[in-house]
Amino acid sequence: MERMLIVTATSKSQDMLAQFLASCGVQAQTVPAASGAQARRILVDGDFDLILINSPLPDEFGHELAQAACETAAGVILLTKAEIADEVSAKVEDDGVFVIPKPLSRTLFLQALRMTRAARARLTGLRKENHRLQQRIEDIRLVDRAKCLLIECCGMTEPDAHAYIEQQAMQRRCTKRIVAEDIIHGGMPQ
Repeated sequence: MERMLIVTATSKSQDMLAQFLASCGVQAQTVPAASGAQARRILVDGDFDLILINSPLPDEFGHELAQAACETAAGVILLTKAEIADEVSAKVEDDGVFVIPKPLSRTLFLQALRMTRAARARLTGLRKENHRLQQRIEDIRLVDRAKCLLIECCGMTEPDAHAYIEQQAMQRRCTKRIVAEDIIHGGMPQ
């Protein structure tokens, strides 16, 4: 089940948004926040799939919170008056915030929700790929460091050091990274 942070100034608007979400068929575990400061504190402690901000908030307008919330992996939707929706959208759209004018249109809201979910899924995939590539780079650095140690301390050539690490990984049935870490931490061949 999705986790959703709903940031709105009053409990009345909180109830109205919860009813609107239910009427749209959105099933989510909701966490309420009554101000930008409270929402920021909640964001530090928890992960959310969607953040819905009903502007204006008592301590700020809400676009600053929306921009800050985009630093998380959550999708962000900002609700604002129709008269200023274009102006607000111009400020926050580069950060990935979807701006929806009030009063809310069910169709427009559901479209924005679907696009937010799709963008979030794509961003999550990119972050996973980035993490995987960062890990590969770190593995290559460790193996290269171990090769340098083998070249310096054992008089091996670079191809010999490379072959030694690969051979050890196959014999021990482990990764080259583990063999490299062992070499770096003092496990030199005799």
